[in-house]
Amino acid sequence: MARCGMREAFLLPARCLALPGYGRRPRLSLWAVPFLLLLSPLAANACPEICRCSSGRVDCREHRLRFAPGGLPANATTILLDYNRIAVLQEGTFMAQSALRQLSLQGNALVSVHRQALAGLGQLEELDLSGNYLTLLLPGTFAPVPNLKTLHLGNNRLLRLPPELVGALPRLQVLSVQGNALTSLGPGFFESLPSLGHLRLDGNPWVCSCAIQPLSRWLVDNMDKVPAVESVFCKRPAALAHHPIAAIGNESFALCQKPWLHPRDYAFFLLIGPSTFLTSICLCILAGLLAVARARVTATTYARPGALASICLCILAGLLAVARARVTATTYARPGALARRAERHQH
Repeated sequence: MARCGMREAFLLPARCLALPGYGRRPRLSLWAVPFLLLLSPLAANACPEICRCSSGRVDCREHRLRFAPGGLPANATTILLDYNRIAVLQEGTFMAQSALRQLSLQGNALVSVHRQALAGLGQLEELDLSGNYLTLLLPGTFAPVPNLKTLHLGNNRLLRLPPELVGALPRLQVLSVQGNALTSLGPGFFESLPSLGHLRLDGNPWVCSCAIQPLSRWLVDNMDKVPAVESVFCKRPAALAHHPIAAIGNESFALCQKPWLHPRDYAFFLLIGPSTFLTSICLCILAGLLAVARARVTATTYARPGALASICLCILAGLLAVARARVTATTYARPGALARRAERHQH
């Protein structure tokens, strides 16, 4: 048998364990088989050189990494990649770590998370993506982690948090979205999180319009679940700036529940156009007949050209009146326009 060190025997077993001979394929000695079987678990659970590994915990923090390191132990239950320079989580990044329970990428430079980046992490319970540059998370991003209980998304740049994004997390208990760019939470958001017991919302530019009503109602009923609930306040409009959302009464949303105009009002405005048109035609015909009668009385001409011109002008005036009536009806039929007119009238 060739003489090799331990490292060579592990990396090149066929070469180091070959029996001498002429023209024969190299063979492994029988005693080497159990030796290699003992080494295989060590290779599967090897720790990347840049990280520290102990009892399933892999610590790769603060190493200026631009990508998740390769060769992470397959039996890892905790992976810490905080304060590196990772910008993208690619598809299947942690596919081999199926036993992972905690994953932290706090304080990186993340701008994109592939919708299958968490594939294979069915046992994951805690995920920290806070302190990055995320503006959007694609629907389905959290579908591979249905057992997630804690999700930290604070201090990013998220513009939206649609219900379908978190709808795949029925066991989620802790959600942190403070310090983002959220202006509202869509209808059905809280219904998709039946287990939610802790929610951080402060530090977002909330717009207190009708769209904020679901959040306002939930805050009133669940103040004990929101730390510093008084810090969750309106950013716009200016009249409500720094007004706590939980302090907005239900009466403030009364106009959000009913249309600005009754259906019969819409019918009235729709009838203005045809009615005005018919009235204009009748008036023009009457004016033309009067002009013709006057021409006959004066015996100037049987059919004075001026009478025909008068009829044409009257019809044109009628058409213009109809167009103006339709524009007016459309404008008044829009609730937003009516509201703006009412506000200008009050001022």
